[in-house]
Amino acid sequence: MKNETKEASATAKLSEEHQIILKVIAALRAHCDALAGNAAIDKAFFEKVLDFIKGYADRFHHAKEEDILFPELGEPGVEMHCDPRQQMLHEHDLGRGFVRGMEAALKAGQRAELVENARGYCGLLEDHIYKEDNILYPMAEEALGAKRSAEILARFAEVDRKFASVVKEHLAFAAKS
Repeated sequence: MKNETKEASATAKLSEEHQIILKVIAALRAHCDALAGNAAIDKAFFEKVLDFIKGYADRFHHAKEEDILFPELGEPGVEMHCDPRQQMLHEHDLGRGFVRGMEAALKAGQRAELVENARGYCGLLEDHIYKEDNILYPMAEEALGAKRSAEILARFAEVDRKFASVVKEHLAFAAKS
């Protein structure tokens, strides 16, 4: 019965999106390994990854976290034993810094900097997603309760509709990764 509730929760939806992001991160890591072995920079691949990160991970997924979930966790009556939201937001910003670094390195053809920023992003996101899925989200679900979580999930559906066409393209890229 607990799994049914989890599957219908707002944070379960975010965790599903994390799996898609992790798939692209794995492909990005593989490309970094190839670059370390002196493969040519696949500019088209990196451009698609950057587009995915900015469009899917940042604009779409983070819209749900930063604009909906995190503010709800700060509402009166939502009590958690600690508040990791500021750390999660800080890590989102760190990720954006790595993305800017990848963009600049790709544009300048700087192989080492591209790999350094890409690997930094991969490591950050893997750790970040682990913390959200295994620490923040379970705390959030307990603090929010089923009714509030369902309300948040309904608001997530609005974001899904707003970004539907863009998300479709990103999911197609992730599926190929």
